[in-house]
Amino acid sequence: MKQTDLTLLEQLRITEFEIENRQRLFMISDEDVRLIVEARSIIEAGLDALVDRFYDLQTSVPEIALLIGDAETLGRLRNAQKRYISDLFSGVYDIDYVNNRLRIGLVHKRIGVDTTLYLSAVYILKALLSDLLSAQIADLNRRAKTLAALEKVFLFDITLVFETYIRSLLSEIETSRKKSEQYASSLEEKVKDRTRQLEQMARTDPLTGLFSVRYLDESLTRYLRSAERRLEPVSLVYIDVNDFKEFNDNQGHQRGDEILRAVGSVIRQVSRAEDGCFRYGGDEFCIILPNCDRQQAKTTYCDRLVEELDKVEKDVVLSIGIAQTGPDSYASATALIAQADSAMYQSKAEFKSCPSLEGGEALPELEADLAAAKPLLKQK
Repeated sequence: MKQTDLTLLEQLRITEFEIENRQRLFMISDEDVRLIVEARSIIEAGLDALVDRFYDLQTSVPEIALLIGDAETLGRLRNAQKRYISDLFSGVYDIDYVNNRLRIGLVHKRIGVDTTLYLSAVYILKALLSDLLSAQIADLNRRAKTLAALEKVFLFDITLVFETYIRSLLSEIETSRKKSEQYASSLEEKVKDRTRQLEQMARTDPLTGLFSVRYLDESLTRYLRSAERRLEPVSLVYIDVNDFKEFNDNQGHQRGDEILRAVGSVIRQVSRAEDGCFRYGGDEFCIILPNCDRQQAKTTYCDRLVEELDKVEKDVVLSIGIAQTGPDSYASATALIAQADSAMYQSKAEFKSCPSLEGGEALPELEADLAAAKPLLKQK
């Protein structure tokens, strides 16, 4: 249930039984109530002058004058104070009286009256009432008992007002705590998002959008372990852009970057979601093809890669090497990279000896050359 659905009495769990219990705690007796009621006529006769004197003293305090603000507000406060004093000397301290005291405390807290200022005002009011009663009650015994009774009721009232102060403060603390938790949670999410972004930036090559080489060994090892559990082959494709230095030297580094971006884009285009695509460095790329043997890597991946690249960069020729491991035995990540690298250099050598040959056309001759690279393969 929302707080606004409950009265102040319900929020503070104050019942008629609780009110009677508090009166017993402050030892407010029937005689005390009778003495206060008997003093009512004295108070009402001097009420206007007493309230005027009270606010003369209050408005002389700069902090209080600032809180009151204007004559209209001061007029409302004078009338409210007169009603309170009349209620105080009525002798009826029931549920309605208590509710009014609670609301006074709530209003004081909302307008920013500090507890020190409130207690100071209570002290001044009690002193003015005591002076008036002392001047009008000649019997010393009756006067002392009346002032003692008034003291008890004032204490009864102060506890009620302070309960709303305390509850309001606790509500503010709870609200601040929730806001702090929400802010901390929001900040934590922002930190997580930023961390993910930074990790992604660190893992990604900014030029091509492919993964960075620093994660190749780690990623390839995971792929190999997964393949070994499933008894599946893994192929590694090693790609190099032929004569890349000439593009940079003759057409500028901007042209070289365009070529690398184009190759990276085509690699992403022809790769599956489960493939791992890495820029190995400079003009070299590595593609991990899980559950894919050497022949599948050539026909379903490399041939298509060369075909798609030719559509956007007709002058660019690739040297491509393919290495397969599994399902009978599995090479380490380092050995598989070395094997694919060796096959790629064989392809590049064939390209240099026959410049008209495209990268995709050099692949069939690599089958025999892979056997020469077997010493690099570490059996598990």
